[in-house]
Amino acid sequence: GVRLPHDDPVVVTLMMELFTMKRILIDSGSSTDILYKHAFDQLRVPVDQLKPVKTPLVSFAGEMVNPLGSIDLSVVAGTAPLQTRVQMTFRWLIHQAHTTQ
Repeated sequence: GVRLPHDDPVVVTLMMELFTMKRILIDSGSSTDILYKHAFDQLRVPVDQLKPVKTPLVSFAGEMVNPLGSIDLSVVAGTAPLQTRVQMTFRWLIHQAHTTQ
């Protein structure tokens, strides 16, 4: 069983801008929402909707990463009739994840 409260990461499938996104990592302990460029490209959202972000981000490998921008997206979780829709701000749109491997 799951001991509550917990802050373990969860992997889910969500609908973003009418596109099904699989294997989305939700980390309730994280203070920001990150969307990678390859996932953003699949949404076919015009790049001009990105808002500038001037603050760099430190990658998993400790490198400084300059985000491409931030964006507000419609996200749907669940299936009808138990469905919820929220508007989320992805503050960091970045090229790729760098690992220490």
